[in-house]
Amino acid sequence: MSRKSVITVLLFTIFSARSYFLHAQADLSEAREKSATERQAPDKVMAAVGVQPGMVLGEIGAGRGRYTVYLARKVGPKGKILANDINENSLAYLAERCRRNGFGNVETITGTMDDPRFPEKSLDMAIMVWVFHMLEKPAELLANLRPSLKPGAQLVILDPRDDEIDAEFGIDRSKPGVKTPAIRERIEQCARQSGFELVRVETFLPKDYIFILRVKPAL
Repeated sequence: MSRKSVITVLLFTIFSARSYFLHAQADLSEAREKSATERQAPDKVMAAVGVQPGMVLGEIGAGRGRYTVYLARKVGPKGKILANDINENSLAYLAERCRRNGFGNVETITGTMDDPRFPEKSLDMAIMVWVFHMLEKPAELLANLRPSLKPGAQLVILDPRDDEIDAEFGIDRSKPGVKTPAIRERIEQCARQSGFELVRVETFLPKDYIFILRVKPAL
């Protein structure tokens, strides 16, 4: 190889590495999402729950991709994100957003209220961000999610603390007769009904919980 060719290859390698570094450090949030993303610090959340390069993740309720793009960057080109939602318009926006940001490792899946429709035994992890507390049929959805998880795969649920959920739905626990269960109770109850168990709860986020579940081993 000539000296000129060597220099060309070196310059290309340096430029590619610099581009990858800048992309890895870039803020992927859109303007309307910045406060939510800062609140839920994707890098800290992914580190806490064990998202690694090369993993296949299923995101339930991915919407327009606020968290999807960070997951896609983390798992890298050898990994994959299956982004689920019931809103096809949101998924179309998500797909375009991923193309715009250069992520070729995201596949969109249109699900139903009680079935994410992920392929069987395809996922190293499933995650839902600000979704669980709004589900109409959470136990049914989790039951239909189970077959898509590989052995030992985790289900990660990131949801607001109770005071925020109460404010969102107008729940006043001080009133007589109000017996709405706390979010942890709801998740534990749903887990029992759908064959999961709560493994641990991360509380380092100031306004959100991170619940980590696994499929309950057969007796």
